[in-house]
Amino acid sequence: MSETENPLLPAIRAALHTVQDPEIRRPITDLGMVDSIGIDDAGVVTVKVLLTVAGCPLHTTIRADVDRALKAVKGVSEVVVDLGVMTDEQREAMRDSLRGGRPEHQISFAQPGNLTHVLAIASGKGGVGKSSVTVNLALALAQRGLSVGLLDADIYGHSVPDMLGLPDAHPTMVDDMIMPVPALGISVISMGMLKESRDQVIAWRGPILDRALTQLLADVYWGDLDWFLVDLPPGTGDVAMSLGQKLPDADVIVVTTPQANVAEVSERAGTMANMLHQHVIGVVENMSWMEATCPQCGNTHRVDFFGAGGGAQTSAKLSERIGRRVPLMAQIPMDAAVSSGGENGDPIVLAAPDNPSAKAIIELADQLAATPRGLAGRSLNLSVG
Repeated sequence: MSETENPLLPAIRAALHTVQDPEIRRPITDLGMVDSIGIDDAGVVTVKVLLTVAGCPLHTTIRADVDRALKAVKGVSEVVVDLGVMTDEQREAMRDSLRGGRPEHQISFAQPGNLTHVLAIASGKGGVGKSSVTVNLALALAQRGLSVGLLDADIYGHSVPDMLGLPDAHPTMVDDMIMPVPALGISVISMGMLKESRDQVIAWRGPILDRALTQLLADVYWGDLDWFLVDLPPGTGDVAMSLGQKLPDADVIVVTTPQANVAEVSERAGTMANMLHQHVIGVVENMSWMEATCPQCGNTHRVDFFGAGGGAQTSAKLSERIGRRVPLMAQIPMDAAVSSGGENGDPIVLAAPDNPSAKAIIELADQLAATPRGLAGRSLNLSVG
């Protein structure tokens, strides 16, 4: 019986349409990855799937997903998945389709009409837990059914891969297009994933650094995201300034701690973001307090280990400088489980969602998720003739 005559064929095609490429997050049927389908009289289905590149690291996932989807079709007795590789022409056609007619090396998030919420997480200095907040916040947003991308823009101190349990991950390269690495429901790219080895030292300045940032923003296929989070390096250096120019309409959250001296430098990060026409939407105070059991009475008490008031101070000062209210959006307690989860690649919002620190981040995600997707407050680059 031929393909066109077999009554199972429509159901098989529909089942294949439910299978997504794990990196691109689009149906393999839309990407031209289904090369051929064969069905014999016994219900044995043979399907040839074309990988984007030879040695695709997620080929086993694709094979398993195709096998599972087709075995669920009534009348299919067995599934044989044959993996091949796209030709240069097929890859080029796929890249053109993914770009949707946009020019190469264009930062889609900076284009008029882009509906993705771009959120940069900044800090005045290192050691305040900025990356931990970013990773857990991204995962908490994804848990709400949102499509989330995460860029680790801390070129010299990239820690996001380790926090997500991806110390040796590398993205798939489809010619000059980079596929973000899927991790725990989000799409991730870090300069650490692009290095040849973990111990390779990056010593870039000026134009080279700027080109690297453009590549991370423009040459990665991020797809249609609800939220795009950027983990900025600490301080007000070249990377933060360059990203501010490339993503001028981004929202910014400033992470600080309760210490007054940290709050003072945190204000500078928010002030610079405002100077670059980014929108400072709030402050997060990390390591706000810790709970400790008293050896005398046996009760649990809240201890202000690093003092108190830094988040409120940063909020007040930024509100004064910017001329509008910059609220203290969250206070995240200090807990060893947060740091150990980051070291073990087991983020706290997934490992222990009832933990007080996790709850604070989840509540912050709820605040952000309530923001409607739209163009309100964004520059549309329109002119009146």
